[in-house]
Amino acid sequence: MNPQTMTLEQIRQTGIEVLVHHLGAVGMIRFFQQSETGWGDYTKDRHKWLGNKDVKTLASEIIAKRNQRA
Repeated sequence: MNPQTMTLEQIRQTGIEVLVHHLGAVGMIRFFQQSETGWGDYTKDRHKWLGNKDVKTLASEIIAKRNQRA
């Protein structure tokens, strides 16, 4: 298969098969756990994105964005 013509689902499934084949099931899980640890300081980044907004303000903004899509 050509990765450029594969769907995202085909790429995901092929990737999992390759990992299981080369690392085994446990190795594959350990790989996924390792890649999910992330990087940076999420708390500092979150404050940059959200500022000091309270929950009520954030909820209002979410509702407004949903209404824009509808």
